[in-house]
Amino acid sequence: MSDVPSPDTKAAAAEAGRERGRGAAKGQQTRAAILDAALNLASQMGIEGLSIGALAEVTGMSKSGVFAHFGSREELQISVIREYHARFEEEVFKTAIQQPRGLPRLRALFDNWVAKVATEIDSGCIYISGAVEFDDRPGPVRDALAGMVVTWHTSLVRAIRMAVEMGHLRADTDPMQMQFEIHGLILSLHHDARFLRSTGAIDRAHVAFDRVVQYYAQGATNPLPSHAEAAPAAPASR
Repeated sequence: MSDVPSPDTKAAAAEAGRERGRGAAKGQQTRAAILDAALNLASQMGIEGLSIGALAEVTGMSKSGVFAHFGSREELQISVIREYHARFEEEVFKTAIQQPRGLPRLRALFDNWVAKVATEIDSGCIYISGAVEFDDRPGPVRDALAGMVVTWHTSLVRAIRMAVEMGHLRADTDPMQMQFEIHGLILSLHHDARFLRSTGAIDRAHVAFDRVVQYYAQGATNPLPSHAEAAPAAPASR
């Protein structure tokens, strides 16, 4: 007997493969839809407010259906943190690194970060709200959240170091200290814009960033102008 599969057998195997592919694609789409709903829920109720039951209710799925995609409440929470980080990276980081190295890139990172906070005034930043929820609660969820924040801070520190190398900031600039101060501006912005509903918070954040940059750029070998200095002059009134 020949071991070569018949044409019918090959066709059946190919169709079975396509079915598996369609099933996998549908499963990925369902999981993505669940994650999208989970992110919206977490922005309103916090990461701790996420549960298989709450998500099943929001999505109209069964608990077993949601459970099949994540396996546990903890894995659901970690998946939401990872998804938030992926979107944050896409919106804040990837467009900024298209800017020239040094201060232009650092400024783009900050501007994008401010824009991200501005879109989250009504929902809240998972990095910031999550830090409040899990600052004293050790475990995998806290580790995942802290890891994502550290990754972002590392990107900022790297951008600051590049600005020093390009001569845009003083050679004695402490990148960790400058990153600390920039992060503080974002925390202040989030507090004033979200909690106090201050309408001028975004403008103040930009002014404060320019002041931080001006401090570290004093005496630099190749300083760049601040936002205010680079802005075109307003036309004279007639």
